[in-house]
Order: sequence, then structure tokens, then C-alpha cells
Amino acid sequence: MEFPEPPEVTASAEWGLQRLIAGNQRFLRGEARFPTVCKETLADLARGQQPFATILGCSDSRVPPELIFDANFGELFIVRVAGNVISPEVMGSLQYAGAHLRTPLFVVLGHEGCGAVEAALKTKREGHEHRARIQLLVNSILPGLPDINSQASTVEQMNVAVEANVRWSIHQILETQEGKNAIKAGAKFVGAVYEIASGRVRLLS
Repeated sequence: MEFPEPPEVTASAEWGLQRLIAGNQRFLRGEARFPTVCKETLADLARGQQPFATILGCSDSRVPPELIFDANFGELFIVRVAGNVISPEVMGSLQYAGAHLRTPLFVVLGHEGCGAVEAALKTKREGHEHRARIQLLVNSILPGLPDINSQASTVEQMNVAVEANVRWSIHQILETQEGKNAIKAGAKFVGAVYEIASGRVRLLS
């Protein structure tokens, strides 16, 4: 990934994160401003894109990043795949965002009640085998799942697993040379979980 000098990238990344937080707060208050579109906006977008953040999120229909962050056309570069898992195709998309779109902020966005994570938990606990291609997806999640207290409630187990899966995706990104280069250049990688019942995006420390 290629970026400008670190101070500029770091400032842009923090600015982008605060912009996402502010957008989610507007969404929660019912004061969302976007999406809006006019001929002038479409004409500008036809000339190219300059998103301020890249979001790796789950395909779940209840978690559309543009809406929950109150972002307009062209503001977010979004990669969505069930369970926000890492694959060569996903990494290629993230590398494109860094090298060509130069987004300084990367957010891995998981969500409560993720079906892919639930399927992985079922395999981990019971050895359950899913349909072939679903199992491939599950296998991408399993290495990042910790041993979870079996005495905890189902909801608590899922919450722990969802957070662990977000951190696992970030870990895999940062283990690549591209990820290491991005960090050196000042880019920011953030984990977050979307709370479906409330609409709030919770950042992970």
C-alpha cells in the first residue's frame, strides 16, 4: 500500500474516524443527512472516487455501512463478505483501497448475531459440518475463536466470538507486508461492532 507522509495520513485517519462516529450518532438520533444525490454530484463521481475510509463488513442485510454511518455516495469504499472474513480477494480489494484510493482509515465492522460466526461456534463446540462452501467460510473464522466459557449465555458467547472474529480479521491484515507498510505510513486500522438492536457502532479498543 502506498500513502503520503505519515503525519498527513495519521491526521486524515483520525479525522475520518471522527466523521464515522459523528455519522453514526446522527443515524441514532434519526437525523441522517444522506444519501443525497444531484446531477452535479453524479458528474463529480463519474470523474473518480475519493473515499475517506475503507470498511470491511459483513454481507448481512441489516448492516449497510453507508446508512449506519450516514455516508453519501463516494465517501466509503466498502468490501462486504459474510463474517467479514479475510481471503485473497478481500486482501486485493483492501490493497486497491490503500494503493490507488489512498484511504488512510480501515475499519473492520462486525455485528451482533452474525450468522457466520454462529456457524463457526457450532462447529467449534459440536463439530458440526456445514455445506461445503459455507464450511470454507467457517474455516476462515475458526482460528480466531478463543475458548469460550460454556457456562456463559448464548448471547454472551456470541458477543465474545463476534469481537474475537473482528480482531482476527485485523490481525490477518496486519500480518501481511501490505498491512505492515500501511501502518508504517500512518494508516489506522480499527475494529468495531454494530449493535443491531440499538443501531450503535461500538469501537473496540
